[in-house]
Amino acid sequence: MMISIITATYNSASTVRDTLNCIARQEYPHIEHIIIDGLSSDDTLKIVQEFPHVSKLISEKDKGIYDAMNKGVRLATGEVVGILNSDDFYHHPAVLAKVMEVFHDPAVDAVYGDLQYVAHDNVEKVTRTWRTGRFNKKYFYYGWMPPHPAFFVRRKIYEQVGLFNTDLRTSADYELMLRMLVKYNVSVQYIPEVLVKMRVGGVSNASLQNRIRANREDRLAWRINELKPYFFTTWLKPARKIIQFIIR
Repeated sequence: MMISIITATYNSASTVRDTLNCIARQEYPHIEHIIIDGLSSDDTLKIVQEFPHVSKLISEKDKGIYDAMNKGVRLATGEVVGILNSDDFYHHPAVLAKVMEVFHDPAVDAVYGDLQYVAHDNVEKVTRTWRTGRFNKKYFYYGWMPPHPAFFVRRKIYEQVGLFNTDLRTSADYELMLRMLVKYNVSVQYIPEVLVKMRVGGVSNASLQNRIRANREDRLAWRINELKPYFFTTWLKPARKIIQFIIR
């Protein structure tokens, strides 16, 4: 089976080489790496062109990162699709081989694993490990979610339930996983190990204002899908994340 990995870039020259290297070093042989660039003005495209494994490269103006991801999904030809941000990288060369081994079971439509946050200027320094645990649908109602860069889905699921909602600026990944796993009950398996390392400082956590907006959009994601969250999801989870941001 082919797996398509989509990376959205925009002025990512300082980090994208790590992302490209991690794909080039993967042991799994059937990888389609799609780069969707938003007209970078730095050396991003020059670096991407150094890597012959890149299957498709588009550089054009877009409407944001989720619009770029949607372009990538539409271009993908692999049976399985993963999203890897331009400042993230896989933990080791066997990650995609392990993921695809699980997908050999035709009953599995989605796979996820754990994620480590690392310092932006020192990727050997782990600041936090996001251990998700085995899937239980009710966990979503108590603030649980899988880390999106460590979440892989069969392409047919995108075709069935739709792409990223670009009306959401910071929580479209959360809304998509909520839609797939809670509203449409997509079958999912957990790999109990770290699959992805993510540099700290993502868009949704870049400022207190962004964190508040992201929590507001998380609640909106439930209304969009006509789902009613429990009190914890609606208020306690957002309050906890904002407090953590203030004291970190």
